[in-house]
Amino acid sequence: MNIAKHIQDLLYRYECIIVPGFGAFLSQKQPAFIEHKTNTFHPPKKVVSFNRQLLKNDGLLANYIAEAEQLSYNNAVYKINEFVASLEKSLEDDKKAELENIGEFTFSAEKTLQFEPCTEINYLTDSFGLESFQSEVVQREVYKKQVQELEEKTPFLFTPEKRKSPSYLKYAAIGLLALGLTGYAGLNIYSNQVSEHNIAEQQEAENQLQQQIQQATFIIDNPLPAVTLEVEKQSGDYHIVAGAFRMPENAEKKVDELKAEGYKARLIGENRYGLHQVVYASLQTRREAINMLREVKKTNEGAWLLVEEL
Repeated sequence: MNIAKHIQDLLYRYECIIVPGFGAFLSQKQPAFIEHKTNTFHPPKKVVSFNRQLLKNDGLLANYIAEAEQLSYNNAVYKINEFVASLEKSLEDDKKAELENIGEFTFSAEKTLQFEPCTEINYLTDSFGLESFQSEVVQREVYKKQVQELEEKTPFLFTPEKRKSPSYLKYAAIGLLALGLTGYAGLNIYSNQVSEHNIAEQQEAENQLQQQIQQATFIIDNPLPAVTLEVEKQSGDYHIVAGAFRMPENAEKKVDELKAEGYKARLIGENRYGLHQVVYASLQTRREAINMLREVKKTNEGAWLLVEEL
């Protein structure tokens, strides 16, 4: 009987698998990340570790083996005890013990048990089929310089001439292209000026309105009454992330879509990869966040929970 194979099966489903009398295998989710030195993208995965202190039988492994092998519960416990005895003997004789696709146990110089997990297997089912890949470096500064140069140039002006219909269509297409490039450059520069504070946009809107009111008092004989806007403050360190976007206009469009659906959506600034993050809402407690995450995952599998004080 391959007890290690049953432990592998349980690692896909549970975060703690106790091997009675030996210890527990723990799994913790790790988000996707980029290794900047090699420009390698690594998908989300479960990181497996081992805790020698958890020895008491919780019944999970024994019940699973009994069902899978058509054994009684007591016989399953007996098979686990034999498995533990073989591991202890291997450690005593060879100073190491290896479990296929799980990891290897060895003794340190201080005679403490060390565990080195296997990195070839990803036990996170959400990442099934995803593998690490390497990408070329994106020269963002080069593109930024090109956009700035385009913005500084004078807009194209064309003098209408009596030409055939196709010629007018050609000039119209060139004019639209020039306007598109200018607009694109303007949006990129504006995105670099966006504040990372939670309610920066609301505060800016209030400042603009106050300035307009103050200017109006110089023109109108009867000054306008002071206006005070109550801005709803976004609070909470638990953020349900709907997505991250390279282009700021796409992020703002997503915010508008979520608000139309009834969410308190907003932008929370750029992450360390320069992506604009959009959240459904920011919540006070982890329980509220988990409950909301379960709901939004019904329509957006890519949603995830960010715990961060902004």
